Amino acid sequence: MTSTMATDVQGTVAPGFEGVRDAFAANFSERGDVGASLAVTRDGALVVDLWGGWADAERTRPWTRETLVNVYSTTKGITALAAAMLADRGQLDTDALVTGYWPEFGAAGKERIPVRWLLSHQAGLPAVDGEVPPGGALDWMTMIHLLEQQAPAWEPGTKMGYHAVTYGWLVGEVIRRITGKTPGTFVRDEIAGPLGAGFFIGLPESEDARTADIIPQADTGGPLPAFDPNSLAAKALTLGSGQSGAGVNTRAWRAAELPAANGHANAAALARIYGCLARGGELDGVRLLGKPAIERFATEVVSGHDEVIGVDARRGLGFILSQTGGRYHWGPNQRSFGHSGAGGSLGFADPDARIGFGYTMNQMASGLSADPRWAPMIEAVYGSL
Repeated sequence: MTSTMATDVQGTVAPGFEGVRDAFAANFSERGDVGASLAVTRDGALVVDLWGGWADAERTRPWTRETLVNVYSTTKGITALAAAMLADRGQLDTDALVTGYWPEFGAAGKERIPVRWLLSHQAGLPAVDGEVPPGGALDWMTMIHLLEQQAPAWEPGTKMGYHAVTYGWLVGEVIRRITGKTPGTFVRDEIAGPLGAGFFIGLPESEDARTADIIPQADTGGPLPAFDPNSLAAKALTLGSGQSGAGVNTRAWRAAELPAANGHANAAALARIYGCLARGGELDGVRLLGKPAIERFATEVVSGHDEVIGVDARRGLGFILSQTGGRYHWGPNQRSFGHSGAGGSLGFADPDARIGFGYTMNQMASGLSADPRWAPMIEAVYGSL
């Protein structure tokens, strides 16, 4: 590998991948990045490992290879992987009713919802009607009890609508009921730990010193796009009170477990995890799961218009699938799957090219359209193959 010399960019690229370094560097000079990291694996080997810029808005803390940052909904892909691992072990049947694992879930008309509708955002539970008390979104059992009492916003199974924050508690509670572990503990013990990947759901205080601050969008002054506060989208993204996005740079937010929204990672961790999935679920002697489980979770189960946030999407069981055009266009291969996060973070696997891709940043981009930073980097990766 060769060392980069570009201003503000450090790290290495394998011979032939110099164009990826150039595209990453251009994100700082042309597309507003403040601090970021980019990593790519091919057949499990790290071929791009880049970082640069600053970990804070004041530009006093340099971004390093080890810098972590909140990746928002990119967390959902790792939560989906945890569910896939349980399915691969025979502990989770995604066609089974949620109540078989979580009996209290069946109240208020939810008794016939299968697990797969939680994973594919078809359960009709993108928000809660009950009042979320101050700090309630950071308390696991508070949100579980609210969701147990919640009636679906539409007939389950008839629509797809993004469960922006509730996805994490819904899928996460199934994981907890099966394993006895919180989702963050499961990810630590069975995914990030074995792979040596810097990914956390529930960030230890010991990691704060290497964690970057999220810098909000300039147009909204907050971490999320602006919606009509009475819309289902606003209720889904903020639980109707700003609870889900408040204080994202605080110790309380980082310590909590929101398996839909507050994973903290660096690009190398995302590329390593997705790189493992891109080569069939095993990397460096660590087996996460087998190809049949990957194919099942990364095969389209629903597509079309999202009734909550208004974008078109193809979804598998917890993963977003790449699509030609639109927001989620991640390279030329339609079997690519992964998840992006509010503001621009992204992780995906391409089993055809055996690529694992990870990008993390702290300057949030605006809106719900495709992030302008993605395409140049992804095009450069595939141009290097």
